[in-house]
This record gives sequence, C-alpha cells and structure tokens, in this order.
Amino acid sequence: MPDPSHPHPQTHSHDSLRNELSSIITGTESAPPSTSDGSGSSSSSMLDDDITPFPSPMLSATSLAGLSLSSEGELEPEVDDNKVVTDEDRAAALELKARANKAFAEKDFNLSIDYYTQAIARNPKEPTLWNNRAMSKGKLEEHGAAIADATKAISLNPRYAKAFYRRGLSYLAILRPTAAVPDFKMALGIEPGNRAIREQLDATRKLIRRIEFEKAISVGEAESTSSRCLKLISEGACRLDLSQKSEDMPLPLIPDEPNGRYRPTESFVEGMIESFKKGGKVPKRVAWEIILGVKEIVEREKSLVEFTVPEGSTCDIIGDTHGQFFDVCNLLSMIKPPSDTHFLVFNGDLVDRGSWSVEVALTAFAYKWLWPDRVYINRGNHETNDMNKVYGFEGEVKAKLGEMTYKLFADVFTSLPLMTVVSAGLGPSNLKSEGSQPAILSPEGRKRYAICHGGPPVSKDGVTLDEIAKIDRFGRQPGQEGLMCELLWTDPQDQPGRGPSKRGVGLGFGPDVTRRWCELNKITAVIRSHEVRADGYAIEHDGLCITTFSCPNYCDSQGNKAAYVKMQADGQLSYHQFEAVPHPDVKPMAYSSGFGFMGM
Repeated sequence: MPDPSHPHPQTHSHDSLRNELSSIITGTESAPPSTSDGSGSSSSSMLDDDITPFPSPMLSATSLAGLSLSSEGELEPEVDDNKVVTDEDRAAALELKARANKAFAEKDFNLSIDYYTQAIARNPKEPTLWNNRAMSKGKLEEHGAAIADATKAISLNPRYAKAFYRRGLSYLAILRPTAAVPDFKMALGIEPGNRAIREQLDATRKLIRRIEFEKAISVGEAESTSSRCLKLISEGACRLDLSQKSEDMPLPLIPDEPNGRYRPTESFVEGMIESFKKGGKVPKRVAWEIILGVKEIVEREKSLVEFTVPEGSTCDIIGDTHGQFFDVCNLLSMIKPPSDTHFLVFNGDLVDRGSWSVEVALTAFAYKWLWPDRVYINRGNHETNDMNKVYGFEGEVKAKLGEMTYKLFADVFTSLPLMTVVSAGLGPSNLKSEGSQPAILSPEGRKRYAICHGGPPVSKDGVTLDEIAKIDRFGRQPGQEGLMCELLWTDPQDQPGRGPSKRGVGLGFGPDVTRRWCELNKITAVIRSHEVRADGYAIEHDGLCITTFSCPNYCDSQGNKAAYVKMQADGQLSYHQFEAVPHPDVKPMAYSSGFGFMGM
C-alpha cells in the first residue's frame, strides 16, 4: 500500500494536469462564442472526464448515433430540429441550463439530464446543451447515449473541440481507443495548444500499441501463469521473504518443507485485514498462496454455482466494491464474517477504480480460501484484462506485488463462476415477491435467487440454468457476444423488450424479458450489481430485478449511498445502506498508466 505522504510516481505526473484543468473545470460548460452561421466556435477549455468503468465492447456505440436515451434507458422525446427558436425559447433554455448546472454540481445527474432535456426542447440548436447532457450521461455510465449527444453537438458546431473530446472519452469508456483517436486529433487540430487533449491523445495511442504488442507476444503461450507459479514454488524460486512483510502482518500456516503449500487460518485472515488498514503489505509468496488457493477451489465449481441457506443461517450479497478497501472494512464491520451459519456472495467488480484493489481482492480471496463453501465470488466486468489495463488494477498489482502476481490474478479471474443461485432452506414465510405479484418459487416450493454481475442472458429467450452452468469460462475473456458477455454486461430498462444499452455496451432488457427468464427457470428474482444507484440498491421489474451496489461515494465523487442485501433462510430479503468512510489521501486510479486524471 502506498504511503499517503509519498504519492505513487504516476499520480505526481498527473498533478500538473489536474491543476491545469482545475481552474477551468466547472462540471458544465458555457456556450461557445457565436459564429456568423450561428453554429458557434470552440472554447479553449476542456471538461472534466467521466468517472465510469471501461467496459469491453459488445454493441457498437455508434449504433446509438442519432438516438437519444433517457437515464431510464427509454427514448427521450423527439426533438424538432426545424423548430423556430424565439428569444423566449432562448431565455427559457438558459434558465433550465442554470438549473441543470446546479443539479450537476450537487451530483444529481439524473435531474441535470432532465433539465438539459427540457432546455434542448426549447433550443435544440444550442450545441453546449447537447454536450453538457453528454457529460451528465457519462457520469451515469451511459456512454452510448453520451456519444449520441456529443455527435449531435458536433453536427451543430463542427469546430466544437469539447464535443470531439467528450465523444473521444466516451469511446474510451467502451474500450474503443481506435475510435477515440480521430476525435482527439480533431479536437487537437481545433485547439493545438491544449495540453489536456494532447496528453489524452498520446495516452490513447500508447494504449493501442500496448494492446497490440501484448496480443502479439501472447500467441503460442500454452502454459498458464498458475502453472508457472506452482512450478516456481516447487522449485523453491518463490520463497517467503520476510523483508516484504509488515511488522504486524500475520502469516498462514507454513509447512515444515520449504516448498510446501500454505494453509489459511482465521487469525491470519482477520490479522491481514487489520494490517492492511494500517498500510501493511503482504509478502509475494503469501499473496500467491491466497490466489492459488482460490484457484484450486473455484476451478472445481461450475460456471453456475448453487447452494442452500439452511435454517439458522443467513447470506449477505455484496455488490461492486471497486478497490474501496476502507469502505469494504466498514461493510465487513456491519455484517458477520463468514461462518458455519453465515454465507457471503461477492458479486464481481472487486477491482479497478479504487487504489486499494489489491487489498480488496486479497481480502475476498482470503475469505474464500478459508471458507470455500461459505464464501462465493462471481466474476464481474472488471475482472477482465481490458479494464485492468486502463483502470488501475494492473498497475497497482505490478507496483505492490510484481508483474507475475498480476498475471496470476488475471489467470484466476477467468476461473471465477459467472452466476450463483442461492436457494432458501425453509419454505417461504411470505408468498409475496419483492413486487406486486406472488413470488416465483423453485420446483421444491422455495424462494431462490440468481446472482450475477450484469444480468441474465437476454439476447434470446429460453436460456436455462443448465446452459449457464456449462459455459466454458476457463482462460476466456467475455468477448463481444454470447452468454458470458451478457452475464457480465447487460442492464435493465423500463420499456418492454430488448434494446441497445444506454451505456453503449451490452443489451438492455425489459421487465417482460426478466419475467420470462425467471418463470422459465423458477427464479424468484435476479440480484445483480454493475450500476451505481443513488440509494445503493434498486428494486425494478416488479421485484424481479434487484440491483445492489456496495461502493459508497463511488470514486470519491458520486455522492451515492451503498448497500448490501441480506437473505434469511426462508428467502426473505432486506436491504442495508451505508455511507462512505474516510481513507488515506490517495486518489482513485492512482496506478492507471496515462489515465489517472480520469478518476477525478
């Protein structure tokens, strides 16, 4: 863990850029100066960046160009491009824009979008309204919709540097750096002296070269990193180095033979967490033992794991934690640790964004190592190589534990299950669902919940639990389509049917799609994560789709509450909120190479 008084070297290189931007960033932007054709010209200042995850691509965000989605994923009211804008319209639009700016400053991004939408209806020819709404949507991970709005702003003002920059950032946010480069080049051509654009363009080009290089060198690799690490341990090449150990850091049980495998103890796991709180470091060999121990457990599990919560037991479902270790510690202080009578399900996205992802991942993994049949970890969209390259986890692991440890994590991430189905051990005490209709029960007459990061497979009807259990996940990334991708990337929408996701990646699924899947598979509700919720959780689709998000004040900037879901042995659910707690002064994404300032 870095010393808060000595920032990571990469963060220092971004300080000057942050300072340069801080004087001009207001969250929203003023209108560009008018031109003779009324389109406006570019301003010299740049907006701050989105603080949202970088998903793998599934649906091209360009398919949303010209299509505007609301914060609920619905089509926004059509805009009359031929509207005759009066002075009264312009004045009303300015007033609405001021309200939107205020809502944005107060981190009420949904409200800011509503006000911008009303302003656009009054004056659809003002490009800054479209671009400001694009940034508000970016804050809510609606990158596809942001691209559509930025594209509209560019059509109104082809010299609008901020709109090109905004669209480029949104392309990055769906991991399409090759699409982002032309937009950054256009913005730089308009404002050649703008350092922020130039540095973002350089960082993006470096990312592209690095991705291509790593693809090239990976060709022909047959031996997994896990196998290589086990071989190194057997050969004595990764001995325990106590100089890497913090003074108060406990150790697991170490066998007498020098190259034997370690075993976990409760005192080790709890002591490790306490040491992490004080900035303690775990030796590389111990980290390897934790990760390899989890690999041996999860590779015996199917892609869909099932367990039952028996009488006298409870289960807590935890959403995204994203490297916010001190908030995780606060959460763990509110719930019981895993035991014979208490289950934990970590529903993906342990890493990235927050700068203590190593500590969060090792904490969850150590619990799984100690309690293999009481702790379950689903894979999230951030347990993937592309995100880790950009949003900090790769750089953090390499800085704290070396490159081989990062590759070991990446290897084991592909072994994590994709869904966990939790059944009640007792019959329901309440036959109601979380919505208005009677609960859908399992064939045994019990409530049961399908827990996955994004949502159920929704590109077609008829996908069964058995099909999910048989997904070949080992060594694989989610890709751009298929069941694995959908389990990690889908999002609920209010309107029926299927549609493009407002985030510009994956699919949106409506309440009718959710109901058909739950009825087919006898699932009481889907519990998913993947999206920030202002209250930490949301109950949607008439109680059949429940979102829980466990990162309070996400990335130190969203101001949201966090929550976890508790399940009783009879299948009853309760929802528990919590707030952010203080942490050392290390910014989000402190270890992201070339993209650290995007975590502001």
